[in-house]
Amino acid sequence: MAMAWRLRSGLPLLRRALTADSLFSSSAAAAERSVACRTVLFPDFINPEFTRNYATAPAKEQKVKVPVTMFGVSGNYASALYIAAVKANVLDRVESELLTLVEASKRSPTFSQFMKDISVTADTRVKAINDVCTQAKFSDITKNFLVVVAEAGRLGHVERMAQRFSELTMAHRGELKATVTSVIPLPPQEEKELKETLQDILGQGKKVKVDQKIDPSILGGLVVEFGQKVFDMSIRSRARQMERFLRQPINLDDH
Repeated sequence: MAMAWRLRSGLPLLRRALTADSLFSSSAAAAERSVACRTVLFPDFINPEFTRNYATAPAKEQKVKVPVTMFGVSGNYASALYIAAVKANVLDRVESELLTLVEASKRSPTFSQFMKDISVTADTRVKAINDVCTQAKFSDITKNFLVVVAEAGRLGHVERMAQRFSELTMAHRGELKATVTSVIPLPPQEEKELKETLQDILGQGKKVKVDQKIDPSILGGLVVEFGQKVFDMSIRSRARQMERFLRQPINLDDH
C-alpha cells in the first residue's frame, strides 16, 4: 500500500508541472512547429556521405520535410534516412528493418562485436552488411543506408540512429512517446490518467504512447520524459534537494 501511495503521489505533481510548463504555451508550440516546418535536408545539413541517391528518384523531385529538428551525427543520419524512406513510401518497412537489425545485434554477441569493431576494414564491413541485408530481404533504402553507415565506420551507432529514426516516424504519425520511470509497474488507472493528462496538454491530433521503466533506486514517485522535457518527481530527487538545503549555512543574523 505504501509503495502504491508513493507511485500515485507523483501524478498530481506531474499534472501541475505539465500544465504550468512554458514548453506547451501556444507561442512556444507555434515557434516549435515553425522550426520543424523550416527543417529541410539540404546538402550542408548533413554529412556529404548522404549525397548519394538511396533509391531511384521519381521523375519530379518530391520535397520532404523532417517533422522534428535533430542534431548530432545520429540525428543527421536518421533525418537523411527519413527523407529517403518517405520519398520511396517505405517508412514503416524501413523502421521495422532497422529495429530487426538492432535486435539481431543484441541477440548475437559476435555480430554486436563486429558492429562495434572499428578495426574491421571498410570492404569487409560493406560485404558483411550486404550479405545480412540480402538474407533478411531488406528494402533497397535500408540496405543502401546501412552500406553508407558501414563505409563510414559508424555501424556501432546504428542503434542510436534507429532510435532517432523511430522518433521521426512517431512524429510523422502524430505520436508522442512518454517514458515513465517508477518503482513498480504503473497500474492501469494511473497509466490512463497520465495519458489523459498528456493528451490534454498536447491537444487533438496527437497520440500518446507510454513506455514504462522500473527503477527501484528512485525510491518512489515518478520520472516522466517526453519530447525534450524531463519531469523528475521522484522521492530520490526530493531527498537530494532536501540534503542540499540542509547543507547550506544558516544565517542567524537578525537583519
